[in-house]
Amino acid sequence: AASGKYETAESRWAGVGPYYAMFPVDFADHVVKKYTSFGATVLDPFAGRGTAIFSAATKMRYGIGVELNPVGWVYAQAKLNAAAKDDVIERVREIGRLAARRTSKPRLPAFFSWCFAPTVQQFLLTARKHLHWRQNKVDCTLMALLLVNLHGKREASLSNQMRQTKSMSPTYAVNWWRERELRPPQVDPVEFMKKKIEWRYAKGVPVRSESFVYLGDSIQRLRDVRDRASRLSLPPTTLLLTSPPYCGITNYNYDQWLRLWLLGGPPNALAVPGHYKGKFANQQQYRRLLFDVFSKTKPLLDKNAVVYVRTDHRELTLNMTINVLKEVFPNKRMFRYVRRIEKPTQTHLFKNKIEKSAEVDIVLLPAA
Repeated sequence: AASGKYETAESRWAGVGPYYAMFPVDFADHVVKKYTSFGATVLDPFAGRGTAIFSAATKMRYGIGVELNPVGWVYAQAKLNAAAKDDVIERVREIGRLAARRTSKPRLPAFFSWCFAPTVQQFLLTARKHLHWRQNKVDCTLMALLLVNLHGKREASLSNQMRQTKSMSPTYAVNWWRERELRPPQVDPVEFMKKKIEWRYAKGVPVRSESFVYLGDSIQRLRDVRDRASRLSLPPTTLLLTSPPYCGITNYNYDQWLRLWLLGGPPNALAVPGHYKGKFANQQQYRRLLFDVFSKTKPLLDKNAVVYVRTDHRELTLNMTINVLKEVFPNKRMFRYVRRIEKPTQTHLFKNKIEKSAEVDIVLLPAA
C-alpha cells in the first residue's frame, strides 16, 4: 500500500479476518505495551479474531484465549500458527484438482448460483468437504484466507457484490443482484487464491511467541487454558484484555452465516446453530455470561493483574459490565475512559440512530 500500511509481515497478518466488534490493532498494541513487559501473559476470554492475542504474541508476550465463533477462531488460529506458504499454495492446487473431478452437485438454495460462478461453487464445496481446519495447520491457514475472500467487492472476492464484513440476507441479496442484473464473477478460484496467498506472505510471517486460542465457550474452555498454561510453565496472567459481546447488538452467527456454511454449517442464514446464537438480548443471561466468564478468569490472573475491558457506552451494557467487574474484582481500583470512535463499530453499524459514537474502556488496576 502507498501509505506503508502493509509493509511488514505483522501488519499483513494482523488484519486477517473481516469481523465485527474487533479491536483496532493499534489499540491492542498500545494496551499490551503499556501494561505488560516481555515474557508476560495476556488473556482474552472473548478473543474474536484474536487481535489481542496476536498483539501479545508479536510483542514477545504469551497470548492465550478462547473464542466461541468458529469464524473468529479460524482467523486467530491462522495468525498464530500460519503454515508455510508453499504448503498452502500446494493445498489450493490440490483442492482445485479435487474440485475438477467432482461429479456430485448438491442442491443449494438459489442464493449460491447468484453469489458464485459454477467453478467457484465446485471449489468451495470441495474445500468445505476436504479442509480439516480444526486439526491441520495448512488447512486452517487456507481456510482462513478463503473466509477472508469468500465475499466482498465483486472485483476483489470470489462472490458477486457483497459486503465483506457481513453476510447479507439471502433473499435481500438475490433481489438486489437481480434488480441490477449482476451475475457472479467468472473467477478461477485456484489462481485467485494463489495471488491472495502470495500477497499475504510477501513480507513473510511475523516472529511471535508461543500463543494459543481455544475454540468453544469460555465457561468450559478456560479450564483447558489454565491446564495448558501450566504445562507450558507460563507466568500468571498480568493483563486481561477483552471486549465481550454487547447486549442486544450483534448476532454473530447470522451475520457470518455464509462463512459458517463454508466451515460445515447449513446453507441457510436462519438455520445456523450455536450456543449464544442470538444478540445476547436477554439481560439476565447476558449478566450471567459476564459474571461466569470473568469469574473463571480469576484463577489464571496474577494478584496484581490489570483487567482492561472495552465495552458499549449505552447505559444497559455499561452498567451491567461495571457491576459485574466490581463484584468479581472487588479489591481493584476502577477507572473509566470514554473513547470516541472514528471507524464503524458494532454499535455504530447496527444502531445507526445512536447520536454518540463512543465506547468505554474500563480499567481495573491493583489496589494502591
